[in-house]
Amino acid sequence: METLFPAASTASTTSTAPDVGYVHGYSTREAARLGDQADVLAGLLHSGTRYPDGSRVLEIGCGVGAQTRHLVAHSPGARLVAVDRSAESLAIARARLAEHAPGAFVEWHRADVHALPFAEGEFDHVFVCFVLEHLADPAGALERLRRVLRPGGSLTVIEGDHGSVLFHPDSAPARAAIDCQARLQAAAGGDASLGRRLLPLLDAAGFTEARVRPCTVYADRTREDLRAGFTRDTFVAAIASVRAEALAAGLTTPDEWDLGIEELRRTAVGEGTFHYTFFKAVARRPER
Repeated sequence: METLFPAASTASTTSTAPDVGYVHGYSTREAARLGDQADVLAGLLHSGTRYPDGSRVLEIGCGVGAQTRHLVAHSPGARLVAVDRSAESLAIARARLAEHAPGAFVEWHRADVHALPFAEGEFDHVFVCFVLEHLADPAGALERLRRVLRPGGSLTVIEGDHGSVLFHPDSAPARAAIDCQARLQAAAGGDASLGRRLLPLLDAAGFTEARVRPCTVYADRTREDLRAGFTRDTFVAAIASVRAEALAAGLTTPDEWDLGIEELRRTAVGEGTFHYTFFKAVARRPER
């Protein structure tokens, strides 16, 4: 079962912060990539995340529902509220959840993290995955999320860090292609290496008891599921998706780009290896 609560007015969904675009776009292919990413990393990223029955949980930036499905699966008795500023993404999320978990109850809200339509202390827990890296003011967003948590409530946040990428065979053109994506994200106001900043961001936003742990993905020929699901279909696909934007920005040439992607794909075949680290933090709103 699911319900949708659209924003009551334009003001409730409009942020006063700079409007940062999602560098990978909103194509059908990107929606599929996000789903593949969530599925292949579910065991790693959702390990230890369980919410009690009856607790009210806010998922901010739910997008197409890639993580929502796993939240529902791991905490079926929680009262989940999923928020995104894109009506199109919310429609996809609703349809996906109805297909995979038709009995799940989720409230869907169209809203922006900088203008949330919720009362102070309304939630027991907040879950944020791959959102802060796209925001121009992640600390400000965290402050707003702290306010909607009850005193003592928890926040879980997961972010990647492109600076953690290691691969074999090493390749300067492949690294240049990754750098193009990171530069595009920075130009849009985001930070592809935000994972390493989680602890100071949480401290600055007024959270306490913050703990951060690395969640490392390593894929080689003995882990074909990760080579296909993460290296090829998640990471390389994400970099490849910004080709047009990288060329338009003058960051590379067609030949340089195509060579970089070709060599990046070599890390997912034969003796190729690939390493990436996500960072998962859990913190609390102070009791007072």
